[in-house]
Parts: sequence; structure tokens; C-alpha cells
Amino acid sequence: MLKRECLPYMRQQSFMGGCPAILFISFLAIICFSSMIKAQTSSSQSVSPGHGISTSFYTPHRVYDAREKRYADFESMLYDLARHEVVFVGEQHDDQATHRLERAILEGLARRRSGIIVSLEMFERDTQNGLDAYLAGRLPEEEFLKGARPWPRYQSDYRPLVEFAKAHNWPVLAANIPRKYASLVSREGLAAIDRLSTSDRLLVAGNFQCPFDDYYEKFAEVMSSHPGADSPNGGDKKKKKDQLDAKQREMTERFYHAQCVKDETMAESIARRVDEAGTASGRPLVVHFNGAFHSDYRLGTVARVKRRMPGAKSKVVSVVPLKSLDQIDHDQYRKRGDYIIFTLATK
Repeated sequence: MLKRECLPYMRQQSFMGGCPAILFISFLAIICFSSMIKAQTSSSQSVSPGHGISTSFYTPHRVYDAREKRYADFESMLYDLARHEVVFVGEQHDDQATHRLERAILEGLARRRSGIIVSLEMFERDTQNGLDAYLAGRLPEEEFLKGARPWPRYQSDYRPLVEFAKAHNWPVLAANIPRKYASLVSREGLAAIDRLSTSDRLLVAGNFQCPFDDYYEKFAEVMSSHPGADSPNGGDKKKKKDQLDAKQREMTERFYHAQCVKDETMAESIARRVDEAGTASGRPLVVHFNGAFHSDYRLGTVARVKRRMPGAKSKVVSVVPLKSLDQIDHDQYRKRGDYIIFTLATK
């Protein structure tokens, strides 16, 4: 869990996504997310089984094909995506149009192929057994959600994806690291992972790399935009500024490491499931939904999947909400992914 990809909860944004000024709060989401989930009642999660898989309706959008440098149509994009092994869909967490189009992506892929696995940043590894039991009909939804720590807007944003997968007998992958361990890294650094018990260590990627590369530079740039990074006023400005800069760098590195561990864990989850599900007739298609910062520019989770699956064919879709679809500076966004879906912002 910065200017893109704002989280819906108390305007928090899972690492990277909607508004730079809110980014710092997004990192704190790792720490305080658990208390927010506890505040949800189980009754708020109980919805009739048919909810979330009802008839679709039109959502204004435009699709830009970054490779061809031209606008394309939604169906042409889906035809291309269906021929790959991993598709990353980078979302803006608080945009309703984005979530409707995510469901439409699954609908379009279902018409074109079988062997699809839905992978979600929004569920954590330790909830996989409960998720599997719910999908198999062995666990009521209310009981599943009690232990799954769903995001606050699960019912409107992510339940449609899970229910669509359930209706088509598709696996759903709880790909992410448990947030309490990401929080631990953000407070104590990477060394905290080595102190986990043997069973807890299995819930985190077996190996991870956190180089200070382009991904770090983008991460640090957004981190530096939050209000706490402002220079002090009065007194010995240079001394205070140097002290703040050092603290800022230390904090940025800890949160970056937490971000990397999330990316590594999601990437490992995807690679393992592909290996497990692969058959003589071919590999499945994993459609992974995450906040856009995790996959934009083929960095983050995308780069870590590539390290584990160097020969896999993958595509990156980045969804960008805009106030108008009539005048778009597509060159500003085209490097984010293979396809950029511009939606009409709902806020």
C-alpha cells in the first residue's frame, strides 16, 4: 500500500496511487489498517450471493495502445491480453469506474479462454485457505470475510471480481504479504523478517531484492512530497534541515523496503501458482489486480515476476481516471504500461 492509486479508506492510498500529498498517509495504512478492518461489522459484509455478478453497464473510457501509439478499442485489447500468461491491472483504488472496467476485463477474457487465475493484492497469503474454502462452497461468505480482513470497500470494489471467478470455477490467489509484517518492516527494516517464526516466514517471499533503482527514485519522489518533508522555518535552518533530511531518508528507505517485500511476495505468489497450475497443454493466465504503482513502468511486482519467470509473456494495463476523455495528453501516460485505460473520474 502517492499521487496515483489512492486508497478508499480515510483517503489512504495503498503504496502509490492517487494524490501525492496523501502518500505518507498511505504508508501509515500498513500500520493502522488492521484496526480499521476490525471496525467493520460482519453484517456489513453479508450480501446476497447474486450481488456483484449482475448485468454490466457502460462505463465511459478510452483505451490507448502504447506500443502502437494509437487509441484502440476494449475488445482488441482483450484479444491481445488473452494470449499472454500474466496480465497486471494497475488500478486507482478509489475510482468506481476503474472497478467496473476490471470486472469487464474478466468478462472479456472469459469469452476468449479458459485456465484463468485471478490474483489480488487485496487479500493476504494467510487468508488463502479460507478463500479457497469459500470458492469451493465449504465456507459461508460471512464466515470467510470474518477472517479475511477485506478492504473497507470490498463489497463494491472487489467482491464482483471474486464472485465472477467463483461463478466460473476460477482460482483466486491471495497474493499479498500479511500487512502486519509489511508494517513490521516499515518500522524495523528488512532484518525484522529474519526474526519471524518458521511458519510466519512462509507468508513472506523467500528472497527479496530492494535495489535503489528507478523504482526507488519514483518512490522517494512521491514520499518527499508529503507535508512532513517541508523544510523548517526559523532557527538554525541548515542544521534542522540536515537532520530532517537524514530522518526523511531513513524513513523513506524503511517504507521502500516494506513496499519491496510486498512486491516480492506478490510476485512469488504468482510464479508459484503458475508453476503449480501449468500443464502439458500450457500455462494458465494470471490476471493480477494491484495498485498502479506496483506495476506501472513494468517496475515493482512486474519486474519481480519477470525475475522469477523470465520467459513468461506478460502485459501491463494501467487505469488512469481523468476529468475529461476528450482532451488527453496520452504521451504523459503511455510509458506506464502496454495499455492505458482512461476512465472518466468519478470524483
